[in-house]
Amino acid sequence: MATESRQPREGAEDGGATALQVTGAEDPYPTIRSLLTSTSPEELRKGLELAKHEIARVGSREAKPLFEIVSVIFYIDPLDRPDLVPILDEAVSLVVGFGEWVIPVLVDHLEAGDIKAQLAVGHALGRIGAEAIEPLMAKYASSADPSTRTFVLYALGKVKSPRIVKAASLVLEAARSDDLELRDTATRAIGKLAESIPVEELTDDLRRKFLERLHANLADTNAVVRAKAVRSLGKLAKAGHLRPPEREALEAVCKGLLGEDESFEWDRAYGVRREAEETLRYVRG
Repeated sequence: MATESRQPREGAEDGGATALQVTGAEDPYPTIRSLLTSTSPEELRKGLELAKHEIARVGSREAKPLFEIVSVIFYIDPLDRPDLVPILDEAVSLVVGFGEWVIPVLVDHLEAGDIKAQLAVGHALGRIGAEAIEPLMAKYASSADPSTRTFVLYALGKVKSPRIVKAASLVLEAARSDDLELRDTATRAIGKLAESIPVEELTDDLRRKFLERLHANLADTNAVVRAKAVRSLGKLAKAGHLRPPEREALEAVCKGLLGEDESFEWDRAYGVRREAEETLRYVRG
């Protein structure tokens, strides 16, 4: 805990009340911890506000202990408490604001074993952006746990940067995995990468590999994987990555999935047909 000097350090916000002034306490950390373990939206908001003041007072590096305190909010279940979703989003933004030192800490938290927290960490790493790509790839390479690898792929899919192209080979490999969750997440991630890679930076070879893998996954025995494959193909079309013959081939595939061709053998999974309808709009548009 930060217990040394209680004077505002260089870089603190001018004119703003510090956490010490707000709480009236010598050490604000116990108060912040107590507020952020509450289930009350008002108390959670107050705790985040005090955490912001403390970070402004001491600087993000000196406020490292606040990461573990704030990250407790990552365990909120947004399905159970939809009213707390804005607070969860605010906590993610606050963690992102810590700076690059938080990247390896967040990457390690992908092994937390709690899906809610892992999803929040994935969102945070995605918002951090390109600087998180190589640490995430290193984590994927060093881990043999399919669950950890799945959340690494999820985080990579959240990164909105052309530099995500460097993760393409990793994602393509995972899309062939025997592990269902890994294969499913990687199939989805291909489409996410397509959205972030500019047309002029997607090579013919990589585009071909994306298409081959997604078309192969259209034959997956799992309907969710098939639906993700159709969705990612649609993202390739929407992003302008497909040439006219490729668009025509994709239109024919979607018609087949919908039972609109001469075979009348549609995909029995509603989720696949729904994605095919959406993809057709992108292809024809």
